[in-house]
Amino acid sequence: MIPVILSGGSGSRLWPLSRKQFPKQFLALTGEHTLFQQTLQRLAFDGMQKPLLVCNKDHRFIVREQLDSLALPIQGLLLEPFGRNTAPAVALAAMKLVAEGRDELMLVLPADHVIDDQKSFQRALALATTAAEQGEMVLFGVPATSPETGYGYIKCDMAARDDLNEGVKRVMQFVEKPDAERAVSFVESGDYFWNSGMFLFRASRFLEELKKHDADIYDTCLLTLERSNVEGDEISIDAATFACCPENSIDYAVMEKTEHACVVPMSAGWSDVGCWSSIWDVHDKDENGNVLKGDVMVEDSRNCLVHGNGKLVTILGLDNIVVVETKDAIMIAHKDKVQNVKKLVQRLDADSRPETQNHCAVYRPWGCYDSVDMGGRFQVKRISVKPGAQLSLQMHHHRAEHWIVVSGTAQVTCNEKTFLLTENQSTYIPITAVHRLANPGKIPLEIIEVQSGSYLGEDDIERLEDVYGRTAAGLKTTA
Repeated sequence: MIPVILSGGSGSRLWPLSRKQFPKQFLALTGEHTLFQQTLQRLAFDGMQKPLLVCNKDHRFIVREQLDSLALPIQGLLLEPFGRNTAPAVALAAMKLVAEGRDELMLVLPADHVIDDQKSFQRALALATTAAEQGEMVLFGVPATSPETGYGYIKCDMAARDDLNEGVKRVMQFVEKPDAERAVSFVESGDYFWNSGMFLFRASRFLEELKKHDADIYDTCLLTLERSNVEGDEISIDAATFACCPENSIDYAVMEKTEHACVVPMSAGWSDVGCWSSIWDVHDKDENGNVLKGDVMVEDSRNCLVHGNGKLVTILGLDNIVVVETKDAIMIAHKDKVQNVKKLVQRLDADSRPETQNHCAVYRPWGCYDSVDMGGRFQVKRISVKPGAQLSLQMHHHRAEHWIVVSGTAQVTCNEKTFLLTENQSTYIPITAVHRLANPGKIPLEIIEVQSGSYLGEDDIERLEDVYGRTAAGLKTTA
């Protein structure tokens, strides 16, 4: 069995903590490790191969860093230029395996879910394995115990079936996220499960059903994979061909149409932590039902979630309220309305607001930078470079830069000169100078960068050399 981990979502309902360039799967929302890391850790048992990952190419270095920090091995990384939903992502993974002469069972898992009960998860997996080996398309269903309006539902035939093993249910109907009244009726009937978005099937079986029910996706993905670039354990998906692929989910493309869809019940403390009320659900609470993180003071308030991120946050006399503070944004909502945070993000995107894309702290393969202050013709950044790492060799046409070393040792290249700077030393990088910043030391390099000029946009970078392969057209992200 090979796990196929899907890590392409943006987690917009968890804004402002989740951003497009650093989405929720890479955040430590429910423990010491990130949701992505937790997903891989729970697969470390006998019979499970190293996972195959599918992620957005913009998240490649975040994925690598989070894998390396826990020494988590993988067998491949499929890099999507943009999302086309889950059906194409799984099709590409299945086609890769079949092209290599392999036809394992594929355990398809989102990278951003929580499962508390590992033993129950493994019991459900054992039952699903038997069904999948018999040609079934298995979906893990979570018993609907409360009228949740943020989940999709699956209606099942609860009677025993001769064509299925005991405990496995045949799918009768997929239901989109219902209103509150319908959700209550679903729970009362006892015939419905929450759709976990977790699947198990043989690679060739999935491709057979996909070709039968959505040939456009099948044909486009096959051509896309043929035209994609392979380098080591990474496959960079061909953007021009993939752009022609229809956007569709596994549910719509295959599971709702196949005659072989079945559900294995899974009571394992599952949550998709898809919104702030889900975060409240999975955390320990104080005596008044509040979940508090950061520098927070609460008075006469109940059942609230307050997530501070640096500033002191105080609330008084509130019930069922969510407050999330980040350096550049504050979101306040009623807990019953947090499913609609996505609408706020859509409005911000329509106004081209940067707060949906990145945090003030922006992560790069060499480290990170944090925007400290900005004016009409200046910008101040705090830059941290990991030991042994270096930024690209580059130049700017519209801005000059001053670098002040706060800690560590900087190796600076400016035109024909290369020299070292240590703590409290500084240098000046003129407009159009070819330059590079590197950290030759064994501790992080921290510098303050002051930019000045007529244009300070991040697209004013002409990258000449880059050890991270970002000199290709269209990769003009900062440094």
